[in-house]
Amino acid sequence: MFLYVAPPNAVSKAYSQQVNAWVRPVFEQNWRLFAPNPQSVNRQISARIKRTATDGTAQVSGWIDLTARDDAAVKHSVFPSHTAQNMLRQAWNSYLKTHGGDNQPRSERALMIEKYLRNIAVDRVAARHGGPFGSIQLRVISRPIAAPGAASGSPRAAKASTWAETRYLPWWKVASHGTD
Repeated sequence: MFLYVAPPNAVSKAYSQQVNAWVRPVFEQNWRLFAPNPQSVNRQISARIKRTATDGTAQVSGWIDLTARDDAAVKHSVFPSHTAQNMLRQAWNSYLKTHGGDNQPRSERALMIEKYLRNIAVDRVAARHGGPFGSIQLRVISRPIAAPGAASGSPRAAKASTWAETRYLPWWKVASHGTD
């Protein structure tokens, strides 16, 4: 961490690739505290898993709402964890920045973000559904947040409240014990 936050120097420059690989995306620093960029949409991130039955057929689970579980953990806690509030959301935001609409990674960082998002989903699903599974898929439903003071009876507000975009990510293979 010291080399990441320290002023540029010979050691931090020599090891920048290794330092960035360790620090990002978990501990990445940003200055949004001072210049926040509020969310313009609510996102519901869900996951489903695929297992292979003993007879060789694929069994696909129903959708598991990961966002609702995060929201519930924060809502009933006097001192909610920053991680519980933001880990999944920030991982998704990073995924959006590093992948196009076609879900194709375009850099080493994009591959790292993809793995990070997948591992968060796998850990959360594995905690709820015991037993091994071979693949996981994410679905993200985005709904706009109405502007403050928007007239609730206006046609524009009604259209915004019903609009939703659903994005399905490809199936990602995971190790048989549920992590990669």
